[in-house]
Amino acid sequence: MMDRAMFADELLDLAEEVLGACRASGLRLALAESCTGGLISACLTAVPGSSDVLERGFVVYSNEAKASLLGVPEALIAAHGAVSEKVARSLAEGCLEHAPADLGAAVTGIAGPGGGTAEKPVGLVHIAVARRNFFATLHQRHLFEGDRQAVRIQALKAALMLIKPLAKQL
Repeated sequence: MMDRAMFADELLDLAEEVLGACRASGLRLALAESCTGGLISACLTAVPGSSDVLERGFVVYSNEAKASLLGVPEALIAAHGAVSEKVARSLAEGCLEHAPADLGAAVTGIAGPGGGTAEKPVGLVHIAVARRNFFATLHQRHLFEGDRQAVRIQALKAALMLIKPLAKQL
């Protein structure tokens, strides 16, 4: 039985759907998490049998980790900031380059309460998903409301929702 105390039923049901879609398509998943700090991995691994789908998770909170673990160019981070579409895409693609996975998903954002600016406010989250041998890396930009935990939970849900269509058989 799943740990229903840690995650809402809605999130666990969504995690089961993502894992089931990956399983049915024979896909392995790798995650790059910054502002979610492993929350997506934790939700997926709360589902029994997730080990046949989830290959690994990278918690790449610092810019150095993004560069050294997933190959995000430091110049890209300097030019656009860690919380940007370009860095999110690079993180997702880096998952495919640095893990034996078919899907790479990445989340980078500002969960708050501090750290936001007028250009990049608290709640700004970029999510990207790459699929090996697929023509494009998907990206979504979100501006979530609420406190730090609310932003992180919304980012978790949005990431699973973006992974799900790419996990289905093409």
